[in-house]
Amino acid sequence: MTAYIASVVRKEHDSLPMRPLIPLLVAILLPLIETAAPTYAQEQLRERTQTRAFRAEAPGDAARPLILQRTAGSIVLDGRLDDAGWQEIKPLPMTMYAPTPGGRMTERTEVLIAYDNDFLYVGGRLYDSEPDGIRANTLYRDRYSGDDTFAIILDTFNDNENALWFFTTPLGVRFDMAVSNDAESGGGSAFGGAVNDSWNTFWDVETRQTPEGWFVEMRLPYSSLGFQTVNDRVEMGLTTYRYIARKGERHIFPAVRPDWSLGFAKPSQSKTVVLQGVESALPLYVTLYVAGGTGRNTEFDGTRFRQPTRTDRDVGLDVKYNLTSNLTLDGTINTDFAQVEADDQQVNLTRFSLFFPEKRQFFQERSALFNFGFGRTDRLFHSRNIGLSGGETVRILGGARMVGRVGTWDIGLMNMQTEAEADLPAENFGVVRLRRRIVNTQSFAGSMFTSRLGDDGSWNVAYGLDGLLFLGNQQYLDVKWTQSFEENESTDMFDQGLGLISVERRGNIGLAYDLTVMYAGERYNPGIGFITRRDFTQLGFDTQYGWRPGEASLIRNYDGSIFGNVFLRNDDGSVESARLGHSWDVDFKSSASGRFSINLIQEDLTEQLRLPEDTFVPVGRHTYVEASTRYTMADGSLFRGGAEVRGGTFFDGTRVGVDLSPTWNASQHLELQGSWSFTRLSFDDRDQSANVHLVGLRAQVGINTKISWNAFIQFNTDAELADANVRFRYNIREGNDFWLVYNESLNSDRDRFADIPTLPRSQNRTLLFKYTHTFTL
Repeated sequence: MTAYIASVVRKEHDSLPMRPLIPLLVAILLPLIETAAPTYAQEQLRERTQTRAFRAEAPGDAARPLILQRTAGSIVLDGRLDDAGWQEIKPLPMTMYAPTPGGRMTERTEVLIAYDNDFLYVGGRLYDSEPDGIRANTLYRDRYSGDDTFAIILDTFNDNENALWFFTTPLGVRFDMAVSNDAESGGGSAFGGAVNDSWNTFWDVETRQTPEGWFVEMRLPYSSLGFQTVNDRVEMGLTTYRYIARKGERHIFPAVRPDWSLGFAKPSQSKTVVLQGVESALPLYVTLYVAGGTGRNTEFDGTRFRQPTRTDRDVGLDVKYNLTSNLTLDGTINTDFAQVEADDQQVNLTRFSLFFPEKRQFFQERSALFNFGFGRTDRLFHSRNIGLSGGETVRILGGARMVGRVGTWDIGLMNMQTEAEADLPAENFGVVRLRRRIVNTQSFAGSMFTSRLGDDGSWNVAYGLDGLLFLGNQQYLDVKWTQSFEENESTDMFDQGLGLISVERRGNIGLAYDLTVMYAGERYNPGIGFITRRDFTQLGFDTQYGWRPGEASLIRNYDGSIFGNVFLRNDDGSVESARLGHSWDVDFKSSASGRFSINLIQEDLTEQLRLPEDTFVPVGRHTYVEASTRYTMADGSLFRGGAEVRGGTFFDGTRVGVDLSPTWNASQHLELQGSWSFTRLSFDDRDQSANVHLVGLRAQVGINTKISWNAFIQFNTDAELADANVRFRYNIREGNDFWLVYNESLNSDRDRFADIPTLPRSQNRTLLFKYTHTFTL
């Protein structure tokens, strides 16, 4: 099948001028988005009204904004909801989202929303007929552990695409995340690539457990939200829900149907609410830090290894100021990220670079605005290029960023300066991002500009144009074009460009699809971006159909899909890579899930592919088949996890593997997480084999919601290294933290290199402390 598809595509490729095709279409379609989107505004309103007809509202109320109530008195944050300010607030009409859409809720849920001049208040009376069954598994912040939860999701600019997600557990543990791309994406975090779980802001919550259930009060300052005020009126999108973990049951307002993988978090499905007569406070946050520590790294002088001890002392400053209620300025001097958790180790069994996500807090504020992506990982801008090189830290002397909205324009500006180190020049990184909403739809047109300038005269700049057009019925047209320029390179629009055209229909119930054409030039090089391959034309498709079997079934929904892609070399149209696959997903009402997939893959290697333990794949065209099956347990149990088994041919050999990821909450103070990934490669014709293990152990200790300890230990047989990352945190108050961080890498095979002496047992070791204090002015 892949050979047939490839032959057809190759004929088309040879008969058409493929190189100018994508930029030409982008140039045509971008203006079209600007002019055509008003035609779809009424279609979008009609579709949202039909979807919300599922709600328990009177005819016409689905499209009518909800006027939130002001508090009639003060609210003291204590988790009791008995203050005068709550007495006149009417509960929202909750409905069941899962396991049965619109079914009978087994527990009583009351949610109240109110506001005053400074805060938005969220209250929850979460009754439970079996209070001993309430899941309150951990005290560790920002790490979901199968707990019962209560949440509010706010589309603060009411743009149907971005939102801020706040939720808590019966123990009052805080979680805050940022949603982008209408919660539609894959990979990147536990919730998917469209959810940034590294984002944090200022807010407060108090909870209380009683024999009746558990009760919540949240207080969200306007300065942490960002919004636009028009004629003394603020409109936001709002979704709130309660999740009962042991039952896999979710209650929600408004009554969204679970027709998408993260339907309960989609900004486009939220209820428009109105606040009147409010203005965001414009505080100035100044965060000072002092840090210090000691450590040693291994150096080889040509004859022996040396491990000189170093002592570090540092001070720095971060500033955050809300220029307006919807425009935020961040500044930093001598930036430090010592407390950031270590990356999960990966083993590379491909010919492409590995991708690692951004975890550093400074780059998280409205980071979705800077997203200019092509698929899961490729992007015009990837902030991990700033202050990191080859996995090593490069000092950031300082920088600033401004993000927000002015009128119908989303604006993002960033400029960072690094220090020269070893063979690296001092560099300046610049990013400008502009996007314009079109007639209040889910459509936009935008641009991005990036620059990377070295003090040695090196430079790289790139621009990008993109647009998203909402076609109605959950269908979208996405177009993008980027081009890079750098020193000593002649200008060729196509050789230095990357373009994409995609048409997709979103959802997991009924028919969904994604049809993509992408082109990349041979010399395309985004200086502060990420790209896996160059010099290709790709055709891809992904079609799926999902359905719900009915209320009596133990299964919530099925989903079957067929997908494939082919990468053609631009010079001769030959197939570089091709894939044709099928997958089958099952979600159970208990919240457990399963998946089976099978793939037919073809790879044409022009260079030898080196793999672990001195194995390799020779040059040539290889066709192979692989299959996998995965099961994930329900997340409401104290012991839970997942398992995956995979196997099949692999280039001219075979591959089998197993992944296990158990989690056990021994108590609300201790959680243990394990991971084991095993892969065996066999190439019988060459009498080669490799056994690769990735082992991880994470212990999370929460003394209370302020004091926590995290130990993350990993062992990689491919790298022959065992790494430990141990972090202690005392969160004195929001913005005021004490961190103690210990890192060490140990060589497991000290004689793995024949041409150098025996490696030291400890490759590197550091012990660091950091204290931050935030002043509000």
